[in-house]
Amino acid sequence: MSDQLRMGIVGAGIMGRGNALALSGERDVVVTAVTSRTRDAAQSLAAAQKTPARVAENLDDLLAADDVDAVVLTTPDHLHGDMMVRAAEAGKHILVEKPFTTSVEEADRAVAAIRSAGVVAMCLFNHRWVPAYAQAKELVADLGAAVVGYARKDDTIYVPTKMLSWADKTTCAWFLSSHDIDLMNWLIDDRVVRVYATARYGRLCDLGVDTPDAIQIQAEYSGGATATFESAWIYPETFPTMVDSYVTLACEQGVVQIDRQKENVVLATEKAYAYPRNLLQRVMHGIPAGAYRDAIRHFVDCCLTGAQPLITVESSRDVTAVLEAAHESIRTRQPMDVR
Repeated sequence: MSDQLRMGIVGAGIMGRGNALALSGERDVVVTAVTSRTRDAAQSLAAAQKTPARVAENLDDLLAADDVDAVVLTTPDHLHGDMMVRAAEAGKHILVEKPFTTSVEEADRAVAAIRSAGVVAMCLFNHRWVPAYAQAKELVADLGAAVVGYARKDDTIYVPTKMLSWADKTTCAWFLSSHDIDLMNWLIDDRVVRVYATARYGRLCDLGVDTPDAIQIQAEYSGGATATFESAWIYPETFPTMVDSYVTLACEQGVVQIDRQKENVVLATEKAYAYPRNLLQRVMHGIPAGAYRDAIRHFVDCCLTGAQPLITVESSRDVTAVLEAAHESIRTRQPMDVR
């Protein structure tokens, strides 16, 4: 147990900056080191901390530091697995952006390394801290057995063409449906055992980004429930939000529906009509707030007290297993059992 957590940030892009912002409001956290693919980005983020952090030359340099208790991994999806193994072996607590990994083999290696080292680790599936989803978890407990679920998370084309420089190394399902699969598994309290998935290629490939425009996954749970996971990232940039998010779950005695397209605010200007987002990330009266911050705060508390996170690495490994099977289903055009 300790009264302060010293953090190292790996990756100084959008998610690295988002994590740093959330951590900036925590009095018992200090960011001591930053490393990134480009030194300029790392220097910029390090200098922006309330107590300027040092720039680590690379991940090994950061992991060897005595003034780093925990790391935040905000690198592209396909790099998470090996980094988690190395961090665990170095005895560092781990907060990793979703998805946990992009292969079951890497996920199993990471889980084994984390459990062997006894470090605290959590995948940042921050949607579990969105009030509507947390309330839905409580409500479905009184609705009987789960029957059928549906979740969509669709982005504007800005995300794969302008926001991410590595969109061709992932898919909309890895990037978006990972959130929804974690949520649905949590709501149903069950594991997916079989999937069938399809993908549509075209628009993004024409733009030089070799990744599907959209993916749909049909999932069967061990208890008999079924769910559909839809992801796409070709909405026009004129859409009033960057992401269109909706979840519903029908049970034997009732149904819950969560539509997050609007989050209580409507903004109309001479240039656009928009629904500003505020549930995940916001700064309120100068202090970072929202589900993103709340999830990170939970991780910090677990590191300082030794408690286990709400999101286990095993459950995050299961999300990876669903998505790996889904992409194999796309390749083979056959249903696939989930490992």
